[in-house]
Amino acid sequence: MKETRKKDTVRIMVTLDKEQYEILKNVKGMGVKDAEKIRNIVIAWLAEKSFIKKHSETHHEEI
Repeated sequence: MKETRKKDTVRIMVTLDKEQYEILKNVKGMGVKDAEKIRNIVIAWLAEKSFIKKHSETHHEEI
C-alpha cells in the first residue's frame, strides 16, 4: 500500500445539519473521531460503488 505522507493529504470542511450530526454521533465501528467516521464512511461508499477499483485500474496504483 502506498505510504501516506503529510503533503499527500488534503483537508476539506464538511457541514452537517444537527440531524445529520446526531446520526454521525451514533455511528459505531467506523472510527472514534468525527473526521475518522466521515473519512471511513466516504471510503466505504466509494468502494461499494466501485469507484476505488475503477480509479486504481486507470491510474495503476493501489489506494
